[in-house]
Amino acid sequence: MPSRAPQQGRPKSVEIEALRAFNRFYTRRIGVLDKGLLHTRFPLTQARVLFELGTRDFTSPGEIRSVLGLDLGYLSRILDNFASQKLIKRTPSPTDRRRVHVSLTEKGRRAYRALDRRSRDEISAMLSDVPAPRRARLLEAVRDVERILRDSATPTRGDVLIRTHQIGDIGWAIERHGQLYSAEYGWNEEFEALVARLFARFASEHDENRERCWIAELDGRRVGCVFVVRNDEDSSAAQLRCLLVEPEGRGLGIGRRLVDECVTFARSAGYRRMILWTNDVLLAARRIYEACGFALVREERHRSFGHDLIGQFWALDLV
Repeated sequence: MPSRAPQQGRPKSVEIEALRAFNRFYTRRIGVLDKGLLHTRFPLTQARVLFELGTRDFTSPGEIRSVLGLDLGYLSRILDNFASQKLIKRTPSPTDRRRVHVSLTEKGRRAYRALDRRSRDEISAMLSDVPAPRRARLLEAVRDVERILRDSATPTRGDVLIRTHQIGDIGWAIERHGQLYSAEYGWNEEFEALVARLFARFASEHDENRERCWIAELDGRRVGCVFVVRNDEDSSAAQLRCLLVEPEGRGLGIGRRLVDECVTFARSAGYRRMILWTNDVLLAARRIYEACGFALVREERHRSFGHDLIGQFWALDLV
């Protein structure tokens, strides 16, 4: 069934007032309106700039302005203030002498670490007052708010990070496969069970030199995954499994980048070819495989996940 187009229009007065009331409540709750954020000498905007500098080795005023959406003149005054306190140092860019890199001094790093520690302590104390079941609901609601509001902005390719998997990623990948394929294709719990078995085997048995999992992040939020393992029947073949891209990450080339990572890794690991199994209803995935040079080897009908499907086997020569 095709999804309905989102209904847009001017928000109702009650909707506006509800969000304004939440803004007032939350800004009071975290002390944004205090003279110094987190009981420090730094007002909110200065603290945000300090946080950005603390998470980067080097950056430029233009990059900070882009991330925080600040007026360049206002940002310059903040940086001048930081420089007068010996919190930052400015150095010419090694590639373009007209540009300046900004980084924290040791004094600035101490200020950043103190601010970061207080932020963590404040949030920890806030969450400690919330019982665990309600805490899970709270965090999911926060993620929903971020997800919904982000949908109104168009992300860029530069916002995407592809990295190898970490603790927690496997559980996320299993959950999102089950939820997403149920919502979009009506597949039942058999599919989630299959994905769980595949990921569990990878997590407990994989050979780091010949098998690898990647996670795609958009602005620090997981939006995609894929992994490569050695094929059970042919040790010269790598098998691509469980490619997934969240709706909010589609249209940015994330699926293609994940598959490219798999192909590059498989070649470097010495595999002679790569194979994969998919279903003909997964049109977007098929287009990615075709674009990466995979060829359809054969098809077979099967009854799985509560539906009659056509399974497809694809292969790519790597040598």
